[in-house]
Amino acid sequence: MPTTVIIKTGALIIPAELNDSLSAKKLRTLLPLELSMSRWGDEYYGDCGIDVELSQEAREVMEVGELAVWPAGKALCIFFGPTPVSSGIEPRAVSPVNPVGKLTGHYDVMKKLGSSVHVRIEISK
Repeated sequence: MPTTVIIKTGALIIPAELNDSLSAKKLRTLLPLELSMSRWGDEYYGDCGIDVELSQEAREVMEVGELAVWPAGKALCIFFGPTPVSSGIEPRAVSPVNPVGKLTGHYDVMKKLGSSVHVRIEISK
């Protein structure tokens, strides 16, 4: 069963759901989590200290609003549009990532944020 979380940055609060994958379960054990994230096109990524292996579900082409863990960088990624390696409008990771969930709120507001953000991710009450 998915876990509902909230992602906060400043006054912005975006709800999300974590799936039941092993990477998502590992991420849940780290919550609440605060981290700085850098922007790369329409993706935010940041080292959250997660240590997971590349899963069988890992892929590079993502969906808008999808959350993933990048094992190579121990990072959480939030995809909300194309990245510099996209070949069209789809979000694309620089290398395979493990999908861990999706944003359920209005992710388009993320396009208005700057080159870096500080976020807090916690389980919704």
